[in-house]
Amino acid sequence: MQTHRPLPRLIFGSGAGTASRELPEEVAVALSFNGSTQAVMMASPSDLVDFAYGFALTEGIAKPKEIQSVEVVETPLGLDVQIWLEAQAEARLAKRRRTMAGPVGCGLCGIDSLEEATRVMQPVPKTSFRMAPSAIMAAIAALPAAQPLHDTTRAVHAAGYFSDKLLAVREDVGRHNALDKLCGHLIRNPHPTGAIILTSRVSIDMVQKVAALGAPMLIAVSAPTAHAVHLADQAGITLIALARPDRFEAYTHTDRISQETAHVA
Repeated sequence: MQTHRPLPRLIFGSGAGTASRELPEEVAVALSFNGSTQAVMMASPSDLVDFAYGFALTEGIAKPKEIQSVEVVETPLGLDVQIWLEAQAEARLAKRRRTMAGPVGCGLCGIDSLEEATRVMQPVPKTSFRMAPSAIMAAIAALPAAQPLHDTTRAVHAAGYFSDKLLAVREDVGRHNALDKLCGHLIRNPHPTGAIILTSRVSIDMVQKVAALGAPMLIAVSAPTAHAVHLADQAGITLIALARPDRFEAYTHTDRISQETAHVA
């Protein structure tokens, strides 16, 4: 399924005119576990196997080894991502009362308790990972060149992974979806310790997803919420926000920001 298509438009400014613009597709994507739909998200129709693995991990549904298979089925109304779990993961899922129907901006849709929405994650594993300020700024500067869908449409988010260099990027109309897709790619492929980079603001649910992955550093171009800072501190995550190629702000666990010329994994 295509990720974008041209649509006609009228242009107003110094003069009126007509043209077309490439706009991203936004498709209903059902995430079904062992034959039962758990969530329906509006998403970009790409990297959906990554999406399945990442969503299962960051939502606490299943670990990668508990996923038996993933199949993407196209239907007249959208895409059904059918995920089949091992018995122990299915049993855990059956105990949860969580049904989500989410627009692109949705991160905590359908959670049925305040405790679940504000859950404190396990601290990320201890690591010697460090990044110098120059490396942090280089990481944020590298992200735009790896966003082809954004270059075409100017209407999607991205999540990237940086360790010495930019190793992977995933794009989606939803910021949560982009991060889930990146997490899915990372857990399916060996990777060194590194930093997550986001083109969006940092809310509590984004920190929860990064903590579930176990990444020690989160770099974002926008500001965090106060609760996101609190959770990042509890989870042992270095939170960097308002990042630009020439500056950034650090909020938590700043000991991972070194003056070394290169960071150590």
